[in-house]
Amino acid sequence: MSESNTGLRSRLVDVGVELVTAEGVQALSLREIARRAGVSHGAPRRHFPTHLELLSAIARRGFEELAGKGVAAIGDGTASPREQIATLGRVYLDFALTNRGMHELMFRHDLLESNELGLRGASLPVFSLLVDLVGRARPDADARLVAGALLANLYGIAQLWTWGSLQLTTGADAFAPLLHTALDAHLGSEG
Repeated sequence: MSESNTGLRSRLVDVGVELVTAEGVQALSLREIARRAGVSHGAPRRHFPTHLELLSAIARRGFEELAGKGVAAIGDGTASPREQIATLGRVYLDFALTNRGMHELMFRHDLLESNELGLRGASLPVFSLLVDLVGRARPDADARLVAGALLANLYGIAQLWTWGSLQLTTGADAFAPLLHTALDAHLGSEG
């Protein structure tokens, strides 16, 4: 009895998520995903005509997980916008540092560039939430630009922390002081 199309598609993405989590982006070949899913090496092409489509489906799972964790951490939204942004920043950095392969995959330009791959639909809600909070925290500024600069700063903190560069240059043993400094730089110092 053959597996349903939806079931196999989902299993291929599940295997890809497991593979990128355990071994990183470089391990995500169609052949390896098929092997680990227990199907022929041509089977993924029936569900994902291109390698980028499969990578996008895997990255979409990462954005969905990150969004879910962010929304759960913010809770009922009664904290101040700045506190909510700080919470999102912690969630983002925790996610990036514990899911390094997925984080790298999620922000690959070749995946994000094409809206046809459907990744923008998963990535934009997370960014829109940040823009909304920045707009409430900094009504005097262009919220999209400030949110973009903050996201770039957080991405840089995650990358440089992963490589050990920030620990070496700053002497920090945790990313929290760097997050606080980034928030001050983009949102102004807390009163």
